[in-house]
Amino acid sequence: MIEGHGDDLHRYSGIQMNFSSNIYARADLSRLEEYLCSRMQVIRSYPEPSASSLERLIARQHGISPDCVLVTSGAVDAIYLIAQTYRHWGTCHVVQPTFSEYADACRTFGYREVDDGAIGWLCNPNNPTGSVLKTDQVLLMAQRHRLLVVDQSYEDYTLESLLGAADGVGHDNIIVLHSMTKRYAVPGLRLGYVTANAEIISQLRCQYRPWAINALSLEAGKWLIANNFQAIPHLPDYLAETQRLRAELQGIDSIETRDTSTNFFLCSVASTTAAQLKESLAREHGILIRDASNFVGLSPHHFRIATQSPAENEALVRAIVQILSR
Repeated sequence: MIEGHGDDLHRYSGIQMNFSSNIYARADLSRLEEYLCSRMQVIRSYPEPSASSLERLIARQHGISPDCVLVTSGAVDAIYLIAQTYRHWGTCHVVQPTFSEYADACRTFGYREVDDGAIGWLCNPNNPTGSVLKTDQVLLMAQRHRLLVVDQSYEDYTLESLLGAADGVGHDNIIVLHSMTKRYAVPGLRLGYVTANAEIISQLRCQYRPWAINALSLEAGKWLIANNFQAIPHLPDYLAETQRLRAELQGIDSIETRDTSTNFFLCSVASTTAAQLKESLAREHGILIRDASNFVGLSPHHFRIATQSPAENEALVRAIVQILSR
């Protein structure tokens, strides 16, 4: 779904507030930008073929062996790598509605989707609903599949208990996906990683393309970990603001919202379509939301919001009220 993801900022001019990406948009990246400017000479040489220096740092961070870590060019790169590696298994199961790339990757490599598929795909916290499965439910789901892929890209945006990297490594049929893109609010760098037991990581490495991570992304990843960089606001306050915003939107006639355990949540609008509301917000107010109608199981009326600053959130509410009152 190349053109169907959120944060299609490139399609618009004049956007001042971006609610369409689930990443906090106001992180102060000035120190990272300054550091990368000082390291521009690295583009003159090939990067490490397998990002091993970054994998060692990540392994130390989680208290696991480097043999249990594989750095990828964002979580999507990992999704397609996993689907490619186990393509001979033939069947999969995707818990919907969810991120489209699990099903897309499986279709690319010829899988059939069945309830008891060999590979199960779970987004937890789930995009676009913001719901979170408890760890015991995840482990129960793992018993139904030869391999369970748990995408925890939004693990830093919830206070709910999730699988730790060491927990996943301790099982022979669980892969956990992690997103540095989300954690550090650097979507343009495309950084993610997989944690799993050493045998699974070894299987994935057989299909891994060399130089998958460019030199600047490697420099950024190492700097972010070494400096314990914090991009996301104080999480309890941020999630409290999410609930406040959700309640305000729920109070608007024709708007319904779903509960969430993260910084983003689903809404539906009865009096228009999500596409029409999105275009009005973008063209008239410089505000971008996510039209969620292309998620499997959702309708043309569904859209997704990711909480930003209180002032921006208030501006969104006012804009929606103005548009819907016409």
